[in-house]
Amino acid sequence: MNITHVGADLAKSVFSVCAMGPEGRVVERRDLKRDGFLAWLQRLPQGCIVGMEACGAAHHWARQLSLLCLVPKIMPAEFVEPHRKSRSMKNDRNDAEAIVLAVRDATMRFVPVKTLEQQARLSRHRMREGWKEERTALMNRMRGLLTEFGVVFPRSSTQLRKGLAEAMHDARVPEAVRELVAWAREDLERIEQRIAACDRAIGLACRADATAKRLQELMGVGPVTADAVIATAGNARDFRNGRQFAAWLGLVPRQFSSGGKARLGGITRRGDAYVRTLLVQGAKSSLKQALKASPENATRLQRWACQLHGRAGYHKTLVAIANKNARVLWALLARDEHYNPDAWKDYAKG
Repeated sequence: MNITHVGADLAKSVFSVCAMGPEGRVVERRDLKRDGFLAWLQRLPQGCIVGMEACGAAHHWARQLSLLCLVPKIMPAEFVEPHRKSRSMKNDRNDAEAIVLAVRDATMRFVPVKTLEQQARLSRHRMREGWKEERTALMNRMRGLLTEFGVVFPRSSTQLRKGLAEAMHDARVPEAVRELVAWAREDLERIEQRIAACDRAIGLACRADATAKRLQELMGVGPVTADAVIATAGNARDFRNGRQFAAWLGLVPRQFSSGGKARLGGITRRGDAYVRTLLVQGAKSSLKQALKASPENATRLQRWACQLHGRAGYHKTLVAIANKNARVLWALLARDEHYNPDAWKDYAKG
């Protein structure tokens, strides 16, 4: 088969593929069922590049392609869209052709393929976040329900749990509603047990991982953040530098530049929102420690954070710290080294 590039529009049951030869002409189009898609991939020549949009099954298929000695390339959907010839006529075949055109683009940026271990570690974080959302939704639901009977709780989650126990014996609450409160308390306890189990599993994984231990040497990075960065980023050498890694996490400013004048806006907030949120939350802890530290005992990074806080304010300082931490994390991962707060001295001498 004279095929060098393939664009595959992934789906649950039916896959659309568009294959091109070395001269850039379409040589084959197919709509295949799941089993047929795998069989068709096995017929492709070794080293053939197969492009896919980033989606739920993209990393699974990328690993399957690697086993077949093919070269998987995953691209963000927003980078593929400009290659679609007809914007108003979106269908699977047009999408497959746009994907193969995009994967041939020399300036295209690709998503690193996650390993099975990475996705297993990341699954804990995804489920943990889902259970946290369920817990918040359940608490808010019970607040709203019991407010209808004149039972109002403080904003604290601890006070809510205490109030739910008291509502079981509150004369204002009808008997039928007390049964619902009992069920809600059981669900809340079950969800919290699962969140705690995820926290324990993440902590154990970090204690057994030398890389995670090195990442936690940085102020504002705990077990959850370290584990999430390792599971999400994978091979840090896929990024050219720390700035590209920070941009991948959406921690760099938007640009509105024209005519040689550079205008910077708010951060892009593109990329992985979960890791970005963890870094910003860790920045809160770092800034709190920096503001508490005495000037004579503060580190260079803490003095910088305090000065920036005085000039730019609280929220911009948090983003700046998160950006800097992201760059440092990239350096620790890419260079396989420990955090050295005095590394700037060696850089200044060089």
